Formats: sequence, structure tokens, C-alpha cells
Amino acid sequence: MAKTENADVHACTLDKIISLCKRRGFVYQASEIYGGQAGAWDYGPLGVEFKRNIQNEWWHYMTQLHDDVVGLDSAIFQHHTTWKASGHVDHFSDPMVDCIECNARHRADKLIEDFIAANPDVNPGKPVDTMTHDEMKAFIDANINCPTCGSKNRKYTAVREFNLMFKTYQGPIADDSHLIYLRPETCQGIFTDFKNIVQSNRMKVPFGVAQVGKSFRNEIIFKNFIFRTCEFEQMEMEYFCKPGTEDETFDRWRKDRWQFYLKYGIPEKQLKWHHHDKLAHYAKDAYDITYNFPIGFEEIEGIHSRTDFDLSQHQTYSKKDMSYIDQEDGNKKYVPYVIETSAGLNRNFLMFLCEAYEEQNVAKAGEPEDYRTVLHLDPRLAPITVAVLPLMKKDGLAEKAKEIQHMLKEDFVTDYDTSGTVGKRYRRQDEVGTPFCVTVDYDTIQEKKEDGSANELYNTVTVRYRDSMEQERVALDDLVFFIQKAIKNYKPVIR
Repeated sequence: MAKTENADVHACTLDKIISLCKRRGFVYQASEIYGGQAGAWDYGPLGVEFKRNIQNEWWHYMTQLHDDVVGLDSAIFQHHTTWKASGHVDHFSDPMVDCIECNARHRADKLIEDFIAANPDVNPGKPVDTMTHDEMKAFIDANINCPTCGSKNRKYTAVREFNLMFKTYQGPIADDSHLIYLRPETCQGIFTDFKNIVQSNRMKVPFGVAQVGKSFRNEIIFKNFIFRTCEFEQMEMEYFCKPGTEDETFDRWRKDRWQFYLKYGIPEKQLKWHHHDKLAHYAKDAYDITYNFPIGFEEIEGIHSRTDFDLSQHQTYSKKDMSYIDQEDGNKKYVPYVIETSAGLNRNFLMFLCEAYEEQNVAKAGEPEDYRTVLHLDPRLAPITVAVLPLMKKDGLAEKAKEIQHMLKEDFVTDYDTSGTVGKRYRRQDEVGTPFCVTVDYDTIQEKKEDGSANELYNTVTVRYRDSMEQERVALDDLVFFIQKAIKNYKPVIR
């Protein structure tokens, strides 16, 4: 799809996505009437349906299609020692630097990365994620004017670490004994429940545990709409495997997660692997799947080989045995290794919108340009599956359309619209990605023609396809099955 570097005025841009989201009820700024809350967004009537559909498809893909993956919903509040054991208290931080002249705070590594992206001829000498704090400071001082105030003096504080966890206190007393954190990731609940899951569900290694839930990070800066926010939802899976098998398991899940995005309409040319040169304290290896947003290639999912770090750490801090007895290997006892897949639901939301967005010229040859805005969403993801549109409000058409809508509600998310011409209603549905429009006309309700002969189109409706704008006549008795089959056989639009 067209990106911002394309001069075409009809290219997808982040501003267009933000405008569409506000205008059509996908996403609103949180607390907008009070000037907005930084890093927080509300998902509107269409947004909440779209987000839930992405989550449901991920859950279906990870648990229903994999016999060795089960689910969990762990608590947001975990014992504070959990985060000491996981390393978050000591290691979960970003490098921060302040402009002395305007007091604006910046994430030092992102400041450098953005500068290099805008100035590709500048060579920092080494990957940014391997730089020390002193090296970051030296590069910033030598090259980067403050993005906030524009000062060319380049007076910055020393680079220091900023812990990303939100702190609070449980109970009426605000002291260290009541300290608690909002979880910065969902996976630690999976690790602390590992033994419970093995025992209660008779799980045998290798197996995975999937979870979707909210996490919270006190970011230095929030930018690019819903891409980086203080509260977000993760779709994570921790796969426990026998030590020595982690490399092949890691490769398996890399391939598997890549295929997920292809299945739901993301073309391979829009995806790219990013290998981590500098690994987290727990990792043996790590890759990110990145997507070509209008802002460039950015992470949508990480696949990490976490070794036995997490279970071993929780074993040390809790004094509870977290090892596994492998009955199929002579009762051998070991602490399993872990392969993690961690996808951002909010970033997936933004990615699918950006990829689906098109301003398409639908004018016939020789006619003036006529552009429609359309979201080519996979029908399984679209917030509305079927819109039912009576040709006119009168003569019983509206009543029949309502009857058909209620029939379809059992199987699909539906919409009903009578405002404006049918053509305008089609355009409104195209803009929110509705894959099917059902039009109810006089043939639907009239059993006989004006000459008294039988009307062969009686009890049929017109089904209009969003992507091709082609139409097909379908019998009402077959309508539910027809739409279900069309969803199952859907082919993504690759541009």
C-alpha cells in the first residue's frame, strides 16, 4: 500500500487514520473534554468491536488451532516480589535525557534513532541499542537539536535510566510494605502459575500458555497515536520446552507467528524481521516482527528465547520448586526453557487499519475521478460484518429490512441504515470496512410482477461486496450460509 514517502495525496498517512478513527467511532482521545490525557485512548463503538475481533482471532489461532496451548487470565496486581524476581525492579527502564533549556524530556535511544532515520548519511559507529549512556550523550551533544524547543545549543543532562513501572500502594498505608506495581507485562502471571497449570490440567512439556490482558508502562514520551501508550493490551504466549530443544522451538514459533499475519491479509513485503543485537537480561535470542507503518517499520510482535530465567528466578525468590518431572524421559527433573511470543493488540489494531486503508478511484473510464475511502479488512476482523439497507423507507421495505437484520444478528454483527441514497450508504459502510451490504428492494417483498406473473426475485436480496463493489442476488433462505461461506473463502486484497 502507499506510504507517506509517496507523493500521492491519496496515500495512507497517520493523520488520515487518526481522522477516520475519530470521525467513525474507532478511537477517541481519553478525557478529551478536559484537554485529553497523554498516552491514553478510548475505543469507541466500532473500535471495541474491531479490537475484540483481532483478539478473538489471535486466541482462536493460538489455542484452538494448537492442541498444546491452553489459556490463562492472571491478575493485574501481583505480589511485589514478582517484579523483583523478574528483574523489572532493577532492569526495566529506558535511557532518558532532558533538554536543559526547555526541560523537555526525551528517550535518548529514540532521539538518536529518529535523527539517523532523517539523516541516513550520519553513521553513529555502532547500533544504538549497544551504546553506553556516555556514548549516547556524546552523539546527542554533537548532532541533535532539541526537537521540542529547537535549541541549537544542545545542552542536555546526562543520560540516566527511567524505570517504566507504575507504583501504587495496596491498603490504607502508603509505605514500602504495601508497595505494589501495575504489571508492565502479562507473562509473569503465567510463570507464577506454571506448577498450578501442570498439576490441574495434567499438562506435559512441551506446552504453551496464552493470555490477553492489559499492561501498564510509564513511558518517557507518548507518540504516534495508539502506537505507544501508557496502558495497552498484550497477546502473549509462553511455550515451555525441554532444555536443549529451545532453538528448534524458537524457529518453529518464529515461522508460525509470521504466518498469522499473512493469513489475515498483511502482505510479506510489508513485514520485516528485526534481530536484537543487544539482548535483554533474560534472553538467549530475540527477534521482532516489524510492519511498515506510515511512520516506517516498527515492532508489532516479539519472539524471545527466554531460557529458564523466569522459572528459576521465581524458584529462588519464592523458595518453591518450579521444576518439571518428565515422565516420558525417565522421570528426569529440570526447569523448562521458555519461548515467548508477545504481540501488541493495540499495535495490531493500528497495523490492520493502515494496511486496509485505501482511497480508491472508482470512476469508469472517461469519467471524472471519483474516490471512495475503503477499509479492505478481513471479514473476520471487520467491526460490522453485514449492513442491511432498505432501498426506500416506505412501502414495507424498512420493515422487511429490519426483519432480515434480526435474522442475521444471531450469526453476525449487523448495521441498519436508511439515511441518504443507497450509494451514500454503501460509501459509509466501505469507510468502516463492512464486507457485505444486503439491499432490500421491491423485488424482495413483491411476489408477483405488475402483469400478474410470478416474480422470480421474490424473497431474494442483493448482496454487495465491499472490495469489488460487485452485486449478487441471493435467496433469503440461503443468506446466512452464503455469507458464512463468503467469509471462509475470502481472499485478501493485496495492493
